[in-house]
Amino acid sequence: MEKIKELTPEKLTYIIKEGRVVLEFSAEWCPDCRFLDPFLPEIEADFSDSKFYQIDRDGSMDVAKNLMIMGIPSFVVYQDGKEIGRLVNKDRKTKQQVEDFLRSLD
Repeated sequence: MEKIKELTPEKLTYIIKEGRVVLEFSAEWCPDCRFLDPFLPEIEADFSDSKFYQIDRDGSMDVAKNLMIMGIPSFVVYQDGKEIGRLVNKDRKTKQQVEDFLRSLD
């Protein structure tokens, strides 16, 4: 999973333009985000047709605001440049919840 400290609108457009892309918005200080960290490699392996990016919400505030990402961890999924789903709230998420969400998009 590639980590992006500062996501600009231009970089967002570039990384989502082809294929399935999963953005996880998170922050170093967020305990609910860190709770998911051990499971992210497994989730990424289970959805190997997707490209995963972990976005530092604090370093990417303009993009986060434009996407209405207020709570973290949050996930936004794109297919060929178009948003197809989001799991956006401030609640702690389990591996199962994230995988169920990703499966629901197929």
